[in-house]
Amino acid sequence: MDSVQQLIALAQAGDAEAKTRLVESNMGLVRSIVRRFRGRGTEEEDLLQIGSMGLLKAIDKFDLAYDVKFSTYAVPVITGEIKRFLRDDGMIKVSRSLKETAGRARLARDSLWKQTGAEPTLEQVAGELGISPEDLVEALDAVEQVDSLQKIVYEGEGHEISVLDRLEDDDDPQERLLDRMVLSELLSTLKEQEKDLICLRYFRDRTQKDVAKMLGISQVQVSRLEKKILRKLRDRL
Repeated sequence: MDSVQQLIALAQAGDAEAKTRLVESNMGLVRSIVRRFRGRGTEEEDLLQIGSMGLLKAIDKFDLAYDVKFSTYAVPVITGEIKRFLRDDGMIKVSRSLKETAGRARLARDSLWKQTGAEPTLEQVAGELGISPEDLVEALDAVEQVDSLQKIVYEGEGHEISVLDRLEDDDDPQERLLDRMVLSELLSTLKEQEKDLICLRYFRDRTQKDVAKMLGISQVQVSRLEKKILRKLRDRL
């Protein structure tokens, strides 16, 4: 049993000093994970506290019989704790009015669908709510996660791993090179406007409203085009 496992065994047995030493020695790991979530409307210090709670949870739950390093086990546990906090707290501090608008939009969509027997358009739902299509897109975009990056690809041991986690956690240089080659190949199949939209949204973290202004199209068009492009990329991948 190595020194880390010995400290974990002591910590799980109630040794406060051992637990403190483990936390202090793994704060660098917590900070590296927290850096991924910068710019999402939450103070970094708050995220460090949440990440530390995830670290404590990993210490308490780690099974010494696991044939893995503690850090390997701790990363998804800490990440999951931060993601749950951001999801519950609102990843971009979504206002109550936007949340209410999105909720009303879903009810209106279901009602219109039952009445007509067909999927209502964005304009129809907006008209039912008495708001502009742009305001509706803003509300829906604020409360919904992007499926292509947030899709869960693994769930177990009390934590989840998304597509984004898989890309970010990959430390193999050859795998990273392959990822870039595949991504470059996929992007090369897009039209110029489609490529610009994806780069602005996913590599420069621009909002749909920003992208609409930069590309000279409406926010509604950006929303529709983005969904269409993501479906296309998933099919080709």
